[in-house]
Amino acid sequence: MVEIVTFGCRINAYESEVMKEKLKYYDNLIVVNTCAVTGEAERQCRQTIRKLKRKNPDSDIIVTGCSAQINASKLADMKEVSLVLGNKEKKEIEKYVGGIFADKKQVSDIFADTDCNDYIITGFEGRHKAFVEIQQGCNHRCTYCIIPYARGKNRSASQEKIVEQIKKLVHNGFKEICLTGVDICSYKPSFSDLVEYILEEIPELSELNFGSLDPAAIDDKFINLLRKHNKISSHFHLSVQSGDNDVLRLMGRRHKREDVIQLCQQIRNIRPDVKFGADFICGFPQESEEQFDNTCKLVKEAGINKLHVFPYSERSGTPAAKMQQIPMEERRRRAAILRELSEE
Repeated sequence: MVEIVTFGCRINAYESEVMKEKLKYYDNLIVVNTCAVTGEAERQCRQTIRKLKRKNPDSDIIVTGCSAQINASKLADMKEVSLVLGNKEKKEIEKYVGGIFADKKQVSDIFADTDCNDYIITGFEGRHKAFVEIQQGCNHRCTYCIIPYARGKNRSASQEKIVEQIKKLVHNGFKEICLTGVDICSYKPSFSDLVEYILEEIPELSELNFGSLDPAAIDDKFINLLRKHNKISSHFHLSVQSGDNDVLRLMGRRHKREDVIQLCQQIRNIRPDVKFGADFICGFPQESEEQFDNTCKLVKEAGINKLHVFPYSERSGTPAAKMQQIPMEERRRRAAILRELSEE
């Protein structure tokens, strides 16, 4: 049998399910679908690869995902690894299994990739909610983020393919569908139009929710859809990152703290039972204590219920890695404070 080990985001969860279906007739094969959002995530991936090989010495290990895309040589140098595939090659993994290659790395230029994965999966083993990938890549350049270099340019799946996939999953018993992607609000031609199209074309769908939403990209039409369709989930996860406007500017974000507060209030006026989650980075370069306090205040002012908190992690090749850094101990201290606030 094939074992798929998944790290990171919902996109990886979706793509792992695709690989699992494509490789279901193979044996003695392990695929590690890696994450590169932080240095710690990459370290955990390498540690897991070593453990898997010790436990399964006769199995071939294929490594793919974002860490494989940006650090292919480092992973290919590991004696436990049989083959490293980039994110473009991941979509056609069945072509590489069992092949003999002169190069242990099969990683092409991700910025040359122009397609989304259009494979139609039948389900998600062990889950009550199914993920559907609607777009890939990102055209924005937040100064801390390495993911565009791992996922390439923004590109969108067709509305027809997305609806076909959702109908298949609903037919197979999934009542809750989550739209996912690297930057789903940048879906082309329009994220809000896509949401409306899905809800109109699939009346049997019980609940529609979303991966991370960009506060700068949620438009009036999306807000109006919340009034019209109660099948849109009342839980929203926002990519906020900081509650201080100067830090947001350094990060290259496109929203201000006031935008987050206004958006949460807008949605709460329509859905009083709404729950908000949000991502936050603590200890971003040059962040002062006062600026961090503004993040803590934002959580209360916007009424954010669940926080995903990360100490800032330098990513080589990003502009933020060249800025004046805050000591790691201080980053972790601030992250602990914010997590405690989330518990409260």
